[in-house]
Amino acid sequence: MEKAADTFAAEYPNSELRVYLYSKAMHEYQNENNPGKMLATGKKILALDPDNSIALVLTATVLADSLSDTDLDRDQKIAEIRKNSTHALETIDTAFAPPPRATPEQIDAYKNTLRSMAHSALGIMELKNSADAVAEQDLQAAANLNKLQPDPYICYHLALAQDHQKKYVEALASVNEALQHTSTNPDLERLAQGERERLLKLTAAPAVPQKPVPKVSSPQ
Repeated sequence: MEKAADTFAAEYPNSELRVYLYSKAMHEYQNENNPGKMLATGKKILALDPDNSIALVLTATVLADSLSDTDLDRDQKIAEIRKNSTHALETIDTAFAPPPRATPEQIDAYKNTLRSMAHSALGIMELKNSADAVAEQDLQAAANLNKLQPDPYICYHLALAQDHQKKYVEALASVNEALQHTSTNPDLERLAQGERERLLKLTAAPAVPQKPVPKVSSPQ
């Protein structure tokens, strides 16, 4: 699909169908769980359509998920995540092209899902950049936009942001929410279980020390 899109784009450099073909390729890569190719095709879409809401959100998501302390281009990735996520949030009401025959309720749901993903990408980037308070705000915003179908990945990272700020009770609630929806993701479930065990130890009420029982002197 991507090769066909490249060929078509070369033959018809002014056609509006170029974005459509690259978008289909990007979604195929998403279904195949191929983040590298998602990012590559997403960038091709943005070169043609800088306001494309889905490409903005998916490229930011891939970059945030793969962000590492050892990245040689770490600062560039952070800037791109921030730019794409913020631009998506700023333009989604005017730029998002809903599927044909979508109802107003469905369009609102699509937009909220994209907003949630944009806030999540920002939050994960900020969490990896040790900006825990700001990360908590963005991850909480992402969770609030997706209450009908909570995303365990968002809830888990929200728990980490709260944990780092010593908000252990809030973090435990967030990780418990994550664990309610991790049955199809054993790797995330394992991470969330480990975080929950840590938080349970930190939130356990300390034992109340018993007052010593006074000794009664035996009569002489």
